[in-house]
Amino acid sequence: MAVLRIASRKGGGGRGLTTALALHRIIHSFATGPVSICGEVTVLHGGFLLASRLCHPKPLSELTKSDWSVVGKPILEALQEICTSYSSYPPQPNLWKKKAAVVLWSKILLSGVPSDQRWKNDAFFSVSNAIPEINRTVLFELFKAVNAPRLFAQLLLALPNPLCQKELQTFVEYVAKETSPADVVFFLDVWWEIMKHKGGEEDRLVLLFQNVTHQHVLESEELDQPPKRFKSGPSSLPENSAVPLVLPILTEGLKTIKDNLGPTRVKCYALANLVDVLSALVATECEAKALSPQAYLEKISSVVTLWSCDGENRYSNKDLDVKVKEAERSMSLLDMVKLSKQLVLSNLSFLLSLLKEWSSELQVFLNDPKQVCYESYRLLDCLASLRKRSGDCSLEDLEQARVMLDLGKVIADLLKKINPETWGKSAGGDLLASVAMVIIDKKMDRHKEVCSVFAKEKNWALSKEWVACLVKNKELFQDPELILKLLETVASLESSEESSRNQEEQTQLVKIILGCYTELSLPDKNKVIAGVLATWGRLGLSKLMVAFSERFQEELNVAFNQIIKSASGESFKKAILAVSRLVVLNPEGTIKKMSNLAIANLGTHQYLAEILCSFPALNFQEPRGQPDVSVNFLLECLKETVWDRLSSPKEKEQFLEFLVHLMQPSGTSPLLSPPEVIQSLIFPFLKSDSPRIELCLQILDKALKVPSEQSWIHTCHPFPLAFSLCKLLDGFCQYWHQPQDQERCSLETKDLVVTNLAQLCDILLVQKDSLSPQLWTQSVAWLHKKINVLDWTIGLRMKNIFGEHFKNEVPATLFEVCKLPEEEWTTRPLPNYGPGSGLLAWLETCCVSTALREQMLVLLMINVDNPEEVNLFSKGFLVALVQVLPWCSQSEWKRLVHVIKSLLEREILYVPYSLEYVQYLPLLNFRPFAYHLQLSVLLLRTFQFLCGSSGATWMPVEAWKHIGRLYCLSISDLLGSVKTIARGQWHSAEEKNVVRELSFVYIQMFCHVLHVAAMLPDQGTGEPLLLLSLEILSQYEMLYDLDESLGSALRKANEIHFLESIVENVTNKELRTMLLHKLHKL
Repeated sequence: MAVLRIASRKGGGGRGLTTALALHRIIHSFATGPVSICGEVTVLHGGFLLASRLCHPKPLSELTKSDWSVVGKPILEALQEICTSYSSYPPQPNLWKKKAAVVLWSKILLSGVPSDQRWKNDAFFSVSNAIPEINRTVLFELFKAVNAPRLFAQLLLALPNPLCQKELQTFVEYVAKETSPADVVFFLDVWWEIMKHKGGEEDRLVLLFQNVTHQHVLESEELDQPPKRFKSGPSSLPENSAVPLVLPILTEGLKTIKDNLGPTRVKCYALANLVDVLSALVATECEAKALSPQAYLEKISSVVTLWSCDGENRYSNKDLDVKVKEAERSMSLLDMVKLSKQLVLSNLSFLLSLLKEWSSELQVFLNDPKQVCYESYRLLDCLASLRKRSGDCSLEDLEQARVMLDLGKVIADLLKKINPETWGKSAGGDLLASVAMVIIDKKMDRHKEVCSVFAKEKNWALSKEWVACLVKNKELFQDPELILKLLETVASLESSEESSRNQEEQTQLVKIILGCYTELSLPDKNKVIAGVLATWGRLGLSKLMVAFSERFQEELNVAFNQIIKSASGESFKKAILAVSRLVVLNPEGTIKKMSNLAIANLGTHQYLAEILCSFPALNFQEPRGQPDVSVNFLLECLKETVWDRLSSPKEKEQFLEFLVHLMQPSGTSPLLSPPEVIQSLIFPFLKSDSPRIELCLQILDKALKVPSEQSWIHTCHPFPLAFSLCKLLDGFCQYWHQPQDQERCSLETKDLVVTNLAQLCDILLVQKDSLSPQLWTQSVAWLHKKINVLDWTIGLRMKNIFGEHFKNEVPATLFEVCKLPEEEWTTRPLPNYGPGSGLLAWLETCCVSTALREQMLVLLMINVDNPEEVNLFSKGFLVALVQVLPWCSQSEWKRLVHVIKSLLEREILYVPYSLEYVQYLPLLNFRPFAYHLQLSVLLLRTFQFLCGSSGATWMPVEAWKHIGRLYCLSISDLLGSVKTIARGQWHSAEEKNVVRELSFVYIQMFCHVLHVAAMLPDQGTGEPLLLLSLEILSQYEMLYDLDESLGSALRKANEIHFLESIVENVTNKELRTMLLHKLHKL
C-alpha cells in the first residue's frame, strides 16, 4: 500500500485511483502463482526513492556513469532484497531481475507517451509510473551490476528492429565513454549472448515486453500515416531476427574500445567474438558442414571441463546440466544473412590488423599452460574453424579473397606457434558419458544425434547410469537405427567378462530394446528386421544372448496357437504384432513354424501368407561361402522345412497356394517375385531324374501365371529355362526305353512341361520389346541350335518363337500326306522316318498343339473319291496310331481322339463295324451313335495290334498301365457323350427306341472293354478297365429297369445270357464274381 500512498501524494486522489487499477493489472500479469507481489514492488520503489535522494539535486534522469557508484547502491540493495525474498516458493531470484529490467526499460522507451494513454495499453505502467524518471545509465549500470548480459540480449532482441539497433547503438556509445574493464567485459558478454540467442525461447514476460514495445512503435508510426492505414494487433510481430542487423554495430563498437581491452584474456574474448561473426559470414558464402555428433559431444565436454577448472568463469560452480546447456548454446550459433561486401571486407581487415598487432602477446598467453581458459580455447577453435571454412570456400570478390588469403596465412602462422597441449583440457570418458546423458535427459539441441552416440558407445554400455538413462528416455530410442545400434552394442559386450557380471542389466536391457521395437511402425520394424538379418543372419537376436532366446519356443507356440484359432481380419493386426516380435528374435524359427502350419492346417495358408507379406524385410539375400553368391533366405527356409515332407496331394496343393499368395497377396506387396522363385525352386531341380521335378513344374506353372507389368522374365534366363523344358520333353520321347529303376517323373508330367513351355513362350513374346533386336536374334539362334539335337517335334512347340527366324523343320515324308506351304515349312533329315512314315509324322504333329492339329486336318491330302486310297489311309492310320499311342500324354491323346472323330465324321477314315459281339444287328437307328461305336472298335483294333505277338513284349508294365489309363479316359468320355446324346433324344417321337439303342451301345462297349482287358498283360495292367466295365454295366442296369416295352422280356433274357457268357471269360476272379452278381440281380 506504500506505493499507492506515494502515487497519491504525487498525482492527487484521481491519479492514485488510476495507479491502483493499473497496479492490479500488472500484479495479475507478473503473478507466478497464487502469491501477490505487492511487497516486492514496494521494496523496489523504495530503493529508487533513496537513490533519487542521493542523486539530489540532480534527477535520476540525468545520472552519469561516474554517479552510479554512489547512487546505485540503494537500487542494488533493493533488488537484492527482492531476489532473496521468500514471498514466492520456490524462490525465483532471476525472475525478479527480469521483472525489474522489463519495467525499467519499458519506462525509458515509453517515457514520451502521455500517462493518460500509457495506462490503458502498457501492462507495466502502474509499477514503472511509481518509479522516478530514469535514463539509460541506470538501466545499463543495473544490467552490468547484476551481471545479466543474457537478459540484456534477450530483451534487446525482443524490440522492433529499428528500435533494437538504436538501443544497441546507444549502449555501444555508452560503453565507449569513460570505458572501464567492467564495461568491456559486459560489452563482450552481451555480444556473445547475442551470438548465442535463439528465437522462440522467450517466456511470457519477455513476450509481454515485446508486445508492449511493438505496439508502441506501431502507434508511433501511425501518427505519420494516412488515417485509413491498417493497424496491426500486438501479435503481428516481425518474423526476421534482428541479430544479423545488430552485429555490425558490435563490431564497430569493438573498433572503438579496442584500446581499452586490457588483459590478454579479454583480448582473446574479443577476438573470439569477432572471429565467430566472420566465420558465420563465411559460412553463408559456402555450405558449412555441421560437426559430427561425436565431435559435437567431445567439444561440449571440453568446454565443461574448462569451466570446471576455471574459478574465474561464472559457470565454474554451476551444476553439470547447467554447464552442458550453456556449452550447447555456445555450439549452436546464429544463422547469418549476407552483409554488404564492404562491411565484410572491413571486418576481415580489422581482424587481420588485430592479429598482427597482438600476435606476440597472444603467443605468450596461449602457450602458457597456466593460462588455459575458455577464452583461449574458444579463440583457437574459432581461428581453426575460420581457416578451414575460408579454405573450403571460393570467393568471387577478388579483394575479399586477397584479404582472406592474407588472413589465412596469419592464422596458420599463429596456430603453428601454439603448443597443442595448451589448446584446452581433454575430457575423460566418464564426463563424455555424463554429458551425453544430460543432453538426452534434458532433450537439448541435437539430443537425437547424441542418442546415436549413446547407443553405439560400448564403453558406456551396461553401466547402471547408462541403463537408467535408457529406461528414462526409451521413447527417444524408438527408432530403427538406434535400436540396431543398441543391438550391436549388446552383441559386442556379450563375449566380454563384464557381461557375465551384468545379467540383471542385460535382462532389463533386452526388455527395453524389445519394448522400443514393439512401439515402432510396421515399416520401421521391417528396417530393424532387415538390419538384424544383415548383421546376425537367420537366427536373428537369439544369436546374441540367452536373454533373447529363452522362452522363444514357448512364445512361438502360444502365439501361433492363437493365430490359427482366430484366423480372421479382426485379429490380423494382433497377429502382425505377435509375429513381428518373433521374427526379430528368430527369423528362421518363425518362418519354418509358419511354413509347417501353412502345409499342415487346411485353409490357413492364405492367412499366414498375408502375415508374412507384411514383413518385406524377410526377402533377404543370405550370403553363402563364395563371394557374391547368395540365396533367398525365405525360400531356403521353405525348402528346408517342407520340401521333403510333402507327401499327400493336399499338402502339395496347400504349399503351392501358399507360394502363390506370397507372390501375389491380396492386400499388400508381394514378398516373393516369380524370378526369385524360379531361381531358387526351379533351376536347381529342373532335371528328369529329380525326385521333385513334378512339384518344380507345378511351381513354375504358378510363377508364370503371376501377372506383372515389369519385364521380369529376362532376369531369370528365359532361353536356358526354355531349353531345360525342351530337354525334359525330349526325355519323354524315349520314356519307355529308359531303365525302369531310374528315378523319373510320370508320363502325365509331360502335359505340365508342355503347358509351362507354352506359357514361357507367350511371356517371352509379350516382353520381346524389352530386349534389343540383336540380343533377341542371338538368343533365338542359340536356342534353335540347342534344340536341333532334340526330337523334331520340340521345334514345332517353339514355332511362335522361331517363326520370324526359322521355318518349321519336319520329316520329308510329312510333305507326302500334307500340302505344307514351303515359306513356313521345310524338311529335316531324319533316318527313322523312312518311306510310309508320313502318317506317323502327321499324327505326331497333331499331338503338338490344338492349332497344329487343326492345321494338319486342313492340309491333309486324301482323295475320298478313291476307295483304294481311303482304304490304304485307314490301314496306315491304324499302324501310325499304334506307334503314337504309348507315348501320348492325356492332353495329346485327347487331341488324337478329336482327330479320329473329325476323320470319321468326314468319312476319310474307314472303320468297319464287325459283328463279333452280336449275332444280328437290330433294326434300330444307330446313326447318332455311329462315332462312338466306330471309335470303340478302332481302339479295340489298336489294342489287338499292340497286344499281338509282334508287339506284346516291347513295352514295360508301366507302359501298359499308361495306355490302359488312356483307353479308360476315352471310353469314359464316350460314355459321357452317349448320355448327352440320349438326353437330347429322350423326349422325341422315337423315345421307345432310345432305350434299346443305348442298351446295344453299352453292351458293345462293355464287351470291347473286357476284350481289351483280357489282351493286356497281367501284373495289374487291366484293373482300371475292369472297373470301367463295372461302370458300364451300372449304366446298362439303369436302362434295364427303364425298358418296359412289349416283348422286352425275351430280349432282356437274351442280353443277360450273352453278357454272362462274356463275363465267364474274365480271368480276374474277384471282378468276375462282382460282374456275375450284378447280372444275376437283373
